[in-house]
Amino acid sequence: MKGRVIALDRIEDREAAALIVDGVLQDFVLDPAGDAPLPGAIYRGIVDRPVKGQGGVFVRMPDGQSGFLRQVSGLAPGQAVLVQVSGTAEPGKAIPVTTRLLFKSRFAIITPGAPGLNISRRIRDEDLRADLDSLAQAGMEGAPKDLGLILRSACEAADEAEIAEDILAMRDLAVAVLQDVDGKPELLVDGASAHEQAWRDWTDPTPDDLDDAAGSFGNHGVLEMLDTLLAPGVALPGGGQMFIEPTRALVAVDVNTGPDTSPAASLKANVAAARDLPRQLRLRGLGGQIVVDFAPMPKKDRATLDQVLRAAFKGESAETSLSGWTTLGNYELVRKRDRLPLTELLAGRA
Repeated sequence: MKGRVIALDRIEDREAAALIVDGVLQDFVLDPAGDAPLPGAIYRGIVDRPVKGQGGVFVRMPDGQSGFLRQVSGLAPGQAVLVQVSGTAEPGKAIPVTTRLLFKSRFAIITPGAPGLNISRRIRDEDLRADLDSLAQAGMEGAPKDLGLILRSACEAADEAEIAEDILAMRDLAVAVLQDVDGKPELLVDGASAHEQAWRDWTDPTPDDLDDAAGSFGNHGVLEMLDTLLAPGVALPGGGQMFIEPTRALVAVDVNTGPDTSPAASLKANVAAARDLPRQLRLRGLGGQIVVDFAPMPKKDRATLDQVLRAAFKGESAETSLSGWTTLGNYELVRKRDRLPLTELLAGRA
């Protein structure tokens, strides 16, 4: 099906959402099982013991959970601190948290400690930017001076009243949470569920179809698409293949040309793999150190592949650092672990 489709459904009674563009699965989120915290959740925690070798401290959280915080300047053991879940934890490890809080909604993001009024660069109409700037100033009037505001690109097609209401709601929430510092470890703001995240982050541009009926995944073939992601192999245009295999230390990616024996076969397979790699890592929930063994090609073609990789990862929401080529001819990058691996989320379907 052509167009942009958002399907909202449930898997094992957990909220799940899929973003499909022109028949290709572009993103997928599923609430974790059990009591695992959702990314974006804000807690009041208690600073625990420092970990000198890793430059951080553990933070006591509710229900016996433990967070790991890297920003430790000015913090002392026993001190209450507000932290936000910034990613997912590997089994047996502490939950990554940060003191750089964000209060995020569909139209507005409140940024404590980063003052200023900012409007998405994707909005280029100068008259509209002027109107949004006026909305932002009115909405933040009287707010604490250290609160900043970002108006998201979804504001471009939104009603002014909706935007103003969103700004006030996020501002008031931020003020209330920032004042709630003292006390025992406690969950103050839950993270966005799969359906909430889809509505907040995927509805710009406006989807051609938002299917929230029970069984929507079956109607759009989402379950079949997910099954293909549980296997390491990825078919590439032209007959090439890419294999993505996570290990404990890193994610290994191997690119093969397949039956194509033409002089340009390697470059074609490598370019196709580079373009699809961000989507594959996003859907599979893979991060950390990633090492790519591209198909053998002349060194002169590396510059072309570098450009393709930079363009492919440019729009990714997960922080990604492209480290470059190793002496063995592999390509290294580091991607933030912002969600659980798909194989772990769908353990019952593997």
